[in-house]
Amino acid sequence: MEIVLVTRQGCHLCDDALASLRSLGVEPELRDVDDDAALHAVYDWRVPVVLLAGRVVAEGRIDRDALREALKPVGKG
Repeated sequence: MEIVLVTRQGCHLCDDALASLRSLGVEPELRDVDDDAALHAVYDWRVPVVLLAGRVVAEGRIDRDALREALKPVGKG
């Protein structure tokens, strides 16, 4: 199942979200919100955003334990 992290350069919360995902054994596809007009229109002030099969499962200040729970349906964490 596809896991995407919507991020932007210089975002410390995005860096934290990526570190949390990696610590859970997940290497997400990274998409920069500032490089995609459609993503920017929806997620500009919400980054970081974790998408699981296109559905938002976490955003903003992401709690690692909540992220682990959100990813359980795909066997991660």
